[in-house]
Amino acid sequence: MRPNDKAPLDRHDREILARYQGDTQAPAKVIADAVGLSTAAVQRRLKRLRADGVIAGEVAVLEPGAVGLPVTCIVSVDLERESARELDRFRRKVMQAPEVQQCYYVTGASDFVMIVLAESMEAYEAFMRRMFLDDANVRAFTTHVVLERMKVGLGVPLRR
Repeated sequence: MRPNDKAPLDRHDREILARYQGDTQAPAKVIADAVGLSTAAVQRRLKRLRADGVIAGEVAVLEPGAVGLPVTCIVSVDLERESARELDRFRRKVMQAPEVQQCYYVTGASDFVMIVLAESMEAYEAFMRRMFLDDANVRAFTTHVVLERMKVGLGVPLRR
């Protein structure tokens, strides 16, 4: 079942999630003390939130430059044809590209906006050729090279 099919989150769920998404290594006891529940209650709620798909995954957040990927580009892509077949083909291509950290199918002037990580501008150029220039269905693309990563995260703002 999808998260939207579930009952609304209560105040305790939101408080737990707010703390948990900031530090998934925080012991349940620490979260429990902060939100006024027992450790067992917090553990049960976290288990339910995972099962319901509210907690979609838990990952380590790496600094790209520290692992040899100092170049971040924000790329908007406009396709020539947007048939279901062409959209699916492009989606599959994006999903197979390890350089693409995030990708969004959007409304507006572009069809897709993506965040791309690369080890150098030369590596980005090779990616660009493979993904865009060699694809007859890519009408246009625009690359914005990131000068400074000011705020990066996947935290969801939660009203408590």
